[in-house]
Amino acid sequence: MNTVNNFNASELCSSKLWEVISKHAQERDTTSELQAAIEELATRRHYLQELESMGLFTAHRR
Repeated sequence: MNTVNNFNASELCSSKLWEVISKHAQERDTTSELQAAIEELATRRHYLQELESMGLFTAHRR
């Protein structure tokens, strides 16, 4: 039986999204799942400093 694992970042809490990002970053993985998690956290404005320090997000500050 084939099962499709659909990843919907908006359904996860911020801490779970951070776990997804941390796991993928350690493996140097650049999947759509990783990008979706980063975009969702950026939208929520959570973990921005951590994402910046990992080089995964650049906030444009004035």
